Amino acid sequence: MAKLIYRYLVKNDYTDDTDQIAAGYHKAKTAGTLAALPDDLKPYADQVFQLIDSVFSDAQLPKVEDGRKPKTNPLNANFDKKEFQELWGRINRKAVYRVEFDSDELVRKCVGALDSQLRVTPLQYTVQTGIQSDEITDDQLKAGDGFKVTNTTTESGGSVYSQVKYDLLGKVAENAHLTRQTVAEILTGMVPSVFAQFRQNPEHFIAEASRIISEQKATMVIERLAYDGVEDRYDVDIFTANQSGQDFSKVGSKLKNHVYDYVVTDSDIERRFVAELDTSDEVVVYAKLPRGFLIPTPVGDYNPDWAISFKVGSVKHIYFVAETKGTMSSLKLREIESTKIACARKFFDEIGKRVSADPVRYDVVTDYGKLMELVGVSR
Repeated sequence: MAKLIYRYLVKNDYTDDTDQIAAGYHKAKTAGTLAALPDDLKPYADQVFQLIDSVFSDAQLPKVEDGRKPKTNPLNANFDKKEFQELWGRINRKAVYRVEFDSDELVRKCVGALDSQLRVTPLQYTVQTGIQSDEITDDQLKAGDGFKVTNTTTESGGSVYSQVKYDLLGKVAENAHLTRQTVAEILTGMVPSVFAQFRQNPEHFIAEASRIISEQKATMVIERLAYDGVEDRYDVDIFTANQSGQDFSKVGSKLKNHVYDYVVTDSDIERRFVAELDTSDEVVVYAKLPRGFLIPTPVGDYNPDWAISFKVGSVKHIYFVAETKGTMSSLKLREIESTKIACARKFFDEIGKRVSADPVRYDVVTDYGKLMELVGVSR
């Protein structure tokens, strides 16, 4: 067919010397005096002339969407369901936190924890002596086989000598987010034999001391933490902000129970969780909470993962905010992450006090099965 079109154009002088569409073609088309198409092309007249015109103007070509262009993910009708609006009305109030504890108590607890828990692995290095082989090839030399080891000695503990200077106070203060003065009071209160481990392995001592002090600080923060509600509430605009330009390569099929048609997940755990939420008979509506929904904590703002509203009568706790994690063990969660989760428990407990019926429940779940254990299926 391409040859037939080309011959038609050449025969009627509709192309120039460079085989471009000539002005004569456009004049004839405007005047309605174009030469008749060959019989083989007449059934496709509309398509033929559209193709010819497209050579002259890109506007005649069918529009092809750029798959790489940022897409939008607008809210759907699930957002307006009364079940979701009831849930949103319970969790959208902002709050401020307060923590009351004195440095003396922190120092006492840190000293006790360091004395009982701080154990440093002494630095070690190994010295090997040997005899070079009488004959050695280049390959043996490259492979490290040119010497026969005759003796191995491991040096450790007090025998290790280093001229490297360490800012012990500065590094621990930086790691634990405390003042140098507070850290000095903690370290000088330690049992001398425990503190002496610093000489055996300064880097390990700093890392372990920082960890133990940070844990004691986090425990005290959580114990003394309280939230006070304020009049401000989160606006629904946080659900529409930053919804363009998302990476849609991580989304699955269109969802039926989520407040958006699609949800961008961060892990296989979340993908499986979404699949089960969306097919659950007990779940009415759910949302992956937008990044603008933040709970203030002493270790930084915290953004929970999910808000879920269950069918009335199907479970004991209708309204649930969930954090999905691959493990329930606090030992395997990062220290700051674990502290934020503990603070979130207090935040939602405070919210629950303001609601007499159906308070919001918050917890960490590993999968849909764990979620159903926590909400308590009604029998």
